[in-house]
Amino acid sequence: MLILVVEPEKLPEAREITGSLQEMQEIVGGMIQVLYPFPGEEIALVCNDEGKLLGLELNRGLRDGIGNLYDIICGTFFLCGAPVGSDEFSGLTPQQMKRMELRFHTPEIFVGMGGRIICLPME
Repeated sequence: MLILVVEPEKLPEAREITGSLQEMQEIVGGMIQVLYPFPGEEIALVCNDEGKLLGLELNRGLRDGIGNLYDIICGTFFLCGAPVGSDEFSGLTPQQMKRMELRFHTPEIFVGMGGRIICLPME
């Protein structure tokens, strides 16, 4: 299945995987956690379940519908298809791949300032 892998400080990379649990765990570096942060999209974000606890490198921010930062994914994650009504993942469609590559294209850095976390694009 075709997925989009997003590593800290790097551009996203399309990758073909078999979809085995072991392979997914290798990509994220541990036990997986599945998030569905894109309302109306059949897309899952798969990350390390203990990324924050392990102090993995801050990677990309998640934003709500009006652009406010509400969470930060730590460590490498990937995006894949998550068809409604299915308990299995699928590959991203070309349209999904394009949207997600655009959304996560620019690596980000995070700075603590005045009790807040500021997210800045890396040039």
